[in-house]
Amino acid sequence: MKHSLKEYVLQNRTALAALALTLLFAVFNFGLMIKDNFLLSLLPLSGLLVLLYVTRYETALLCMALLTPFAVDVALLPKMELSMPVEPMMILFSAFFLFRVLAGGSYDRRLLRHPITLCVIASLGWMAVASCFSALPAVSFKYLLARLWFVVPFFFAAAQIFANEKRIRQFVWCYAIGLCAVIAVTTLKTVGNFSDLQTLHRVMKPFYNDHTAYGCVIALFLPTTLYFLLGRGHAPWKRLLALAAFALMVVGVCFSYCRAAWLSLLGALGVYLLVRMGMKIKWMIMLFGIGVGIFFYHQSDVMYKLGKNHQDSSYDLAGQIKSISNISTDASNLERLNRWASAFRMWRESPIVGCGPGTYQFLYAGYQRSYQLSTISTNAGNLGNAHSEYIGPLTEQGVPGTLFVVAILLTTFSTGVRVYRTARNRRAANLCLALTLSLLTYYIHGVFNNFLDTDKLSVPFWAMTAAVAALDVYCDRQPKDGEKEN
Repeated sequence: MKHSLKEYVLQNRTALAALALTLLFAVFNFGLMIKDNFLLSLLPLSGLLVLLYVTRYETALLCMALLTPFAVDVALLPKMELSMPVEPMMILFSAFFLFRVLAGGSYDRRLLRHPITLCVIASLGWMAVASCFSALPAVSFKYLLARLWFVVPFFFAAAQIFANEKRIRQFVWCYAIGLCAVIAVTTLKTVGNFSDLQTLHRVMKPFYNDHTAYGCVIALFLPTTLYFLLGRGHAPWKRLLALAAFALMVVGVCFSYCRAAWLSLLGALGVYLLVRMGMKIKWMIMLFGIGVGIFFYHQSDVMYKLGKNHQDSSYDLAGQIKSISNISTDASNLERLNRWASAFRMWRESPIVGCGPGTYQFLYAGYQRSYQLSTISTNAGNLGNAHSEYIGPLTEQGVPGTLFVVAILLTTFSTGVRVYRTARNRRAANLCLALTLSLLTYYIHGVFNNFLDTDKLSVPFWAMTAAVAALDVYCDRQPKDGEKEN
């Protein structure tokens, strides 16, 4: 018995030492917590996190995915809010990952050379350049750092971890389980408040800031959850779990009253039908371009007809759908148009480098016009960003900023469809299509809102993007016409 105990201690001496030090530090900090010094009380947790990163590197990523839906914003220091507990975990993980790569040089070069990775690196590089010319440099560099601790763990680190396809499924399930718990709580809070639309827009707090982010993330996971429900080769208990998750998400997205989320799901369904029909990617992109061109060519007629719609946002589902095109009285739509108009005015002053990443919300007040203000506008200009994943970067990073966003979108979409059509493993191919459609819901939603400056959407968005790149690199392919198999 003594011999076995000695062997156990020797084999686990690192973990036992860390646990002992953590317990001692926790006891020491108990007195500090009584004196309201909470920051030092987080150090024992930091020790455990470091141990987790060293000994269970992949598990740490899954833990962050599971915790993200439950994270809440906490003001740790004046003018400094972090999403607890996940953002400190991301910062530590990013530092550990970069040290690991620089010290060991073990990153897969195929991932570094992948078109999606190159677009992401170019986007981050241009963000750094735009920050140097920012109207508020401190804000821009802080914004850049926040983007890095989202992208480094959940794109660069995740892409290599996702070489094992099983890890992709585990990641999706970890976030989905946390999200389903939040949906269940939110739905219970929704019951009895159907006649109060303002209450319905806030019942998802403190986990999600408003109903748009809440609806967006549910829409993001619906295609992938449907894949787990209908895909072949899944165990019966997993199908049952997927059925429960899918049903809960359908209820959640309906009661989110997020019109952009509904439109994004409809758009993803349309693209799915085009993919199944075998339409080439270039024709899909061309079809989209023609549609945009027709809209702008007839925009005067379209805006005139939309102006005749006076249906405001409503707790009634049919009324809420009809209010999507109301640009005459609906406060939400009018405010979005006000933000876009202000953004374009700001962009004209600096079309190449923009006003600086993350600065729009501090500067747009002076670019508003009285005749465009809505009932929810503010002269202080303190109600957030430009409400578009494409117009926001245009204003803050100039034309290159938006071009890089579009490049990531098109490269990821084309890669996902190509993997679906060429992968030998049909299970992996279907997973890749589900992930691509999930990302497509965000690309569509991104026309109306932008959430990549938050952990709630950045975590799944960058991880799913990394998964598409990983499946492209690591999946076996069917040979093209005229090619011979090895």
